[in-house]
Amino acid sequence: MDADLRSLIDALEAAQNEHSIKTALRSFAEAWGYDRFAYVQTQGLDIRTFNSYPQSWELAYLRHQYSCIDPVITEAKRRGEMFSWNADDWPARGASPLRRFRDEAIGHGIRCGVTIPVAGSFDTTMMLTFASPERKLDNSGALEIAKALQIVLAVHYRLKMISAPTAVTPSQALSPREMICLMWAIKGKTAAETSMLTGINARTVQHYLDNARRKLNARTIPQLVAIAKDGGLV
Repeated sequence: MDADLRSLIDALEAAQNEHSIKTALRSFAEAWGYDRFAYVQTQGLDIRTFNSYPQSWELAYLRHQYSCIDPVITEAKRRGEMFSWNADDWPARGASPLRRFRDEAIGHGIRCGVTIPVAGSFDTTMMLTFASPERKLDNSGALEIAKALQIVLAVHYRLKMISAPTAVTPSQALSPREMICLMWAIKGKTAAETSMLTGINARTVQHYLDNARRKLNARTIPQLVAIAKDGGLV
């Protein structure tokens, strides 16, 4: 397992596109005894996913908003630590949405697995799942918790780096506090609300946002948010 883990970390570091990341994760999953993987990032009801599941399942999952009832998502947020799961254990009866979800998941080859959740910044949760169509498979004991977390963070930051469309010039680079205030502005928070969340004086929050506006040539906060998103800063 250590050799497979080292190969995965090296492959993620060298990956230049999403296909390379997907290939590395698929190889690691198979070496660990699983068939598929799914990286998921959630924030409230918003969900982003990067996976090797059948496309038909991914489309159905997003269309039916299954993340709201997915027992794996719920358990990952509650526990915050690596755990194994089995779809046969989910309490689904009759024609309930959970029963439909379970049957569709099993039908797409997702019956049991192991999930590694990590609490991210700004109320996000990141999780990496390895899944199998088998009725019972638990190889979670073969991977140390610290190394499991290392995998999730490596995937997260590599995907983030690859997805950034542009780089900012040195004169446009925001300071850590300017970036924090900008992130909360993107979440729709006012300077006063950001002050309560961060402990930074409200006038200072506004000062940081004004600095960010000047650096990115934005006239208003909404324009600042749009430029930051379009420029790949967030």
